[in-house]
Amino acid sequence: MSEEKLDAFANREEAGKEEPGSENAPGKEAERMEAAESETNAGPDKNGEETREPSPNEPPAEGLKDEGKEQAEEKKEGEAKENPETEQQADEGETAKAEGEAEKLHREKEQLEQQIDELKRELEEKDNRYLRLYADFENYKRRTRNEIEAIKKYQAQDLIADLLPAIDNFERALKSEAKSDDAKNILKGIEMVYRGMMEALAKAGVKPIEAVGQAFDPRYHHAVMQEKSEDHPSNVVLEEFQKGYMLKDRVIRPSMVKVSE
Repeated sequence: MSEEKLDAFANREEAGKEEPGSENAPGKEAERMEAAESETNAGPDKNGEETREPSPNEPPAEGLKDEGKEQAEEKKEGEAKENPETEQQADEGETAKAEGEAEKLHREKEQLEQQIDELKRELEEKDNRYLRLYADFENYKRRTRNEIEAIKKYQAQDLIADLLPAIDNFERALKSEAKSDDAKNILKGIEMVYRGMMEALAKAGVKPIEAVGQAFDPRYHHAVMQEKSEDHPSNVVLEEFQKGYMLKDRVIRPSMVKVSE
């Protein structure tokens, strides 16, 4: 504060003391001094412009910002009202964008549905293939089981077939007549061996095929001759030349027979 202003202030203070009700009262003089001091402290800012401290009666800076924002929004709304075509174009743009996204989602949905249908077809084909393979495997197991059972059941077939000629020879020998005691003893021995063999074959499931007097059956009989017979109807076995045998339910050798016409 300059000396001239201090002197003026002193003079005003003295005058105020003399006249308390005048404008030069100490209170008013203090207000004037504060205003003068604020003017003295004010100086140029960085841009060369004068700056000053805000007055207590000035509105806050935030209020000014809110008012500016409201004014900008009102201006924008006014422009939108003044330019309805621009607003309509903006709405159309949003609608087109939404429609594009919906179409894209629809295409993706169709692609996913096609993939699902393809997967269903593949799964159905694989199920059918599995069922066919399963059925083939079950048939294979059944055939294999039957073959194994047949092998076990008829495993002695080849051996028995090789023994049949020997049995035929035993039967021919037993049909011969023994005149001497030695021959009779030999025949008894042959008969014992023959019976023992037949008993063993019976235990293994071998049995002779009945032929004489039976109707001719090509499954069990092999006809080598035919002969007219008044005592027998047609297709009846009249004579057996060679005995046939069966192993359980399988024919090892058919009977060789003569059949009536």
